[in-house]
Amino acid sequence: MDLASLGGNILGTIPLGDIVLYVTPFHLFMFVVVLIFTALIAISRTETQVEGSFGTLKDHKVSVGLSEFKSRRFLAIICGLATAGAMITGDLFNFTLFIALIGIVNVGIVSAVKQIDVLDAAYQYGIIAMICSLPLFGGASIILASTGTLSLFELASMATATPMMIFGSLLLLMGVAGETGIAPFFATKAEMFRTPGSPFILIIHLSSLFVIIRTIEILLIIIKII
Repeated sequence: MDLASLGGNILGTIPLGDIVLYVTPFHLFMFVVVLIFTALIAISRTETQVEGSFGTLKDHKVSVGLSEFKSRRFLAIICGLATAGAMITGDLFNFTLFIALIGIVNVGIVSAVKQIDVLDAAYQYGIIAMICSLPLFGGASIILASTGTLSLFELASMATATPMMIFGSLLLLMGVAGETGIAPFFATKAEMFRTPGSPFILIIHLSSLFVIIRTIEILLIIIKII
């Protein structure tokens, strides 16, 4: 699969040895959008969550403390930068590292919350993310073993995809699904969004959306189905 047919004409490359960062209009758009949202999150403050009480007209306000605010903002910025890096990397191994980092900081963003339901959901999501790191890196390793490279430039130039490349791609997809918490793993992530802390929670949604789009592009490059 030609890289230009998926993301548009290549605007430039940044060779770092075997690792090559490349920019197309598609990647540039996603990279800039992620950085804009990350910058907005960095300068934003959290909202005060208002919860209604059953059987009474009183409201219960849940606010975020200063220490919790600082730690969650820092992790949200790291998540945004890791997502931005995953958008422009041309190396499959670096892509998997960015995905693993996103999974770790997503758990950290909500782990400072002192709510049992939220912490339980974060724990379950963390377990899924750790388990899915095996197919994530295993898929990349199988692709490396069957092709001899992890460069998307080299993978795109190959004429056909071997069965092992397809198998590795499926493992990679399974790992990304678990790390980002999409279906069928989204149930472990749903309770995490009950915590106060917007806009920090926004970066969890944003990273999952953009990573899945980038993953689909990479899979099309590897298995060459169109």
